[in-house]
Amino acid sequence: MYGTIVFVHVVSAVLAIGPLFLLLPTIKRLRNVDLQTENAYLTIIKVIIRLVMHAGHLLVLSGALLLLTGPWPWNTSWVIATLGIMLLSGFFLSSGFTKVLRKYYKHSSKGQILNVLTRTTWIYIGLMLIMLWLMVQKPMLW
Repeated sequence: MYGTIVFVHVVSAVLAIGPLFLLLPTIKRLRNVDLQTENAYLTIIKVIIRLVMHAGHLLVLSGALLLLTGPWPWNTSWVIATLGIMLLSGFFLSSGFTKVLRKYYKHSSKGQILNVLTRTTWIYIGLMLIMLWLMVQKPMLW
C-alpha cells in the first residue's frame, strides 16, 4: 500500500508542477491577441490553474498518508519546512493567480497584469521546486 501512495504522491507532484510551465508561453501569446483569442487563452490559463490546484490537494493528502504510514515523524526538519512552504504556496496560488486574473478583466493596463502573472508563475514554480527538493533530498535542516 505504501508504494501505491508513493506513486500517487509522485504523479500528483508532476501534475502540480508540470502544467505551470505551460502558463509561460500562454501568457506570452496573450499579449497581442484579439478578444476571442484572448478569451481562449484565459480559459486555458484557468484550466491549468485548476489542474495545479487539484493536483496540489492530492499531493497534500498523499503526503499526509505517507507521513502517517512511513518512517518519518512530523517534527522532522524537512517535513516542517515543506509544510511551511506548502502553506505559503497555497496562499500564493489563491492570491497570486485568481485575484490577478480577476483584475485582468477590469484594468486597461493588461500588459502590467500579464507581467505580474508571469512573475507569479515563476515564484510559484520556485516554491514548488523547493518543496520537491525537500521531499526528495530530505535534508536535516536543524
